[in-house]
Amino acid sequence: MNGSPNEDGNTKYLLDKALDAAKAEGAKTEVIQVSDALAELDEPYCTACSQPCVGACYGDTKLEEYHELLAKADGVIVGSPVYFGTVSGQLKGFWDMTRSLRGEKSLLNTVGGALSVGAGRFGGQETTLKAIHDMMLVQGVIVVGDGDSESDAGHQGAAGQMKSAEDENAQTRAEIIGRRVAKVAKATMDLR
Repeated sequence: MNGSPNEDGNTKYLLDKALDAAKAEGAKTEVIQVSDALAELDEPYCTACSQPCVGACYGDTKLEEYHELLAKADGVIVGSPVYFGTVSGQLKGFWDMTRSLRGEKSLLNTVGGALSVGAGRFGGQETTLKAIHDMMLVQGVIVVGDGDSESDAGHQGAAGQMKSAEDENAQTRAEIIGRRVAKVAKATMDLR
């Protein structure tokens, strides 16, 4: 999931590195551009208009299509730029509208990893990664960090700085998170 409003920016660059590594492990990948899904909606933020959520605000839209894609996923890698020490408004808006998926336990035991890009090396990436983890945990996602047997034990996820194309460490960590999500998803198939 690209939580950046920029379809081809720094977050997407690292996300592509992660997805390439997941593909090398045999995963089939697709990109969800959250800003595209929200752009179609009259109200791009959840107002909790029904309990339980019936999806009335996004029926027959790209958001519904993306929800169906997420419900089928064995793994998900969520990327966001750092906006004031946390996730982008677009990612938060998108994720808030996954209430129906939560009610159906659609993401329960899906494997998830995170990546984030800030303006500087210490620009809020870890707090953004933790926010993504929190969003995943509320859905019952199995959260993994950026460590694997081919590298090291890792940390919370891939943390990069602008420009991602020049941040070799972030590229390496993104590849590790991609491998890790694919491997753990494969190993936990029986849970989904």
